[in-house]
Amino acid sequence: MDEVLIDTNILVYAHQPSEAVKYERALRAIETLMASGLGRLSAQILGEFLSATTRGRRPILTMQDSIRQVTLLSDALPVFDQTRLIVLEAGRGVHEHQLSYFDAQIWATARLNQVPTIFTEDFTNGHRVEGVQFLNPLLPAFDLARWA
Repeated sequence: MDEVLIDTNILVYAHQPSEAVKYERALRAIETLMASGLGRLSAQILGEFLSATTRGRRPILTMQDSIRQVTLLSDALPVFDQTRLIVLEAGRGVHEHQLSYFDAQIWATARLNQVPTIFTEDFTNGHRVEGVQFLNPLLPAFDLARWA
């Protein structure tokens, strides 16, 4: 079984019951990856989650609840640190593959840590960049059985 880096948007949907279908699918994806031991996170993704869930006029979570969730997630799943090599590889991803910088940083984290799959809503399902595949577990036809 392949390890999977879980992108910020999947974590956010798993805390947003107002988006009922995406909420359920995101929760199932995270629970499946936790149970199988295949889920991975990065420091960047956790920081983005903290920001995304607490900003705006109607934040999804309070700062205290968001910090609690980051603690729970980082206790449950391995977390990759950001390194200078990831920053440099992300720059290459921007230059050579026209990725946005923060998407390139997530790609670089997966690539340099030999994680072949990223669960995200941000790319075309099945898109590959240098051996890293982007899959959308929120799609109706997505089958989680491979990671169970």
